[in-house]
Amino acid sequence: MSDLYLSELYKIFKDGEIETVALRGATLSVRSGEFVAISGRSGAGKTTLLNLMGGLANPSAGKIVIGEADLTRMDETERAAFRRRTIGIIYQADNLIPFLTALENVMLPMELASKKGAAERARQLLNEVGLSERINHKPAMLSGGERQRVAIAVALANRPELLLADELTGELDSATAASIMDLLAGLNAEYGLTLVVVTHNKSVAACARRQVRIDDGRLYESEGWHA
Repeated sequence: MSDLYLSELYKIFKDGEIETVALRGATLSVRSGEFVAISGRSGAGKTTLLNLMGGLANPSAGKIVIGEADLTRMDETERAAFRRRTIGIIYQADNLIPFLTALENVMLPMELASKKGAAERARQLLNEVGLSERINHKPAMLSGGERQRVAIAVALANRPELLLADELTGELDSATAASIMDLLAGLNAEYGLTLVVVTHNKSVAACARRQVRIDDGRLYESEGWHA
């Protein structure tokens, strides 16, 4: 497992002559095995921050280090390869492929990485997220909570060291959202998986062992909910 370190991150978006500063010197250290929630208002920079942590984009300035690897020194191809090996990402929209079954969706990232035993591990993961009876169902045949559980299994398929979640309960009812967060907390506790959740939901943030708030593109340690 690896620590995550963000140092003085800036992200500036340009639209013609208009510049929007999404992050303003955001700095954060997450130790291996921590469960951290980053909360803040809509537009505070949460998703931008998650995309940078996931290697989906580069900051305008600053450094992102996971273990010994500096993502900001990698080109796009190197970041994509590192992301496949090291990082799992769960989005609010489950991003499942609609014409594949739950089993096939979970197998896909392992097959793309040319890993053996994809079917066996996919079945194991779907069992762990409580879907052993639904492995041959396509996404349209699953509830919102079940689709999100498949998405979690997909994110775990290649045994990531870091799991990132972006507003993953935003479209779920409160009971289903609570069960999803219980599942993630259990994975964090059982496997020591480093987990970072970005959310505007105070109930989701309260599930984390440590809370951080984002405000005006900066990160602050928090002892409770801020919005």
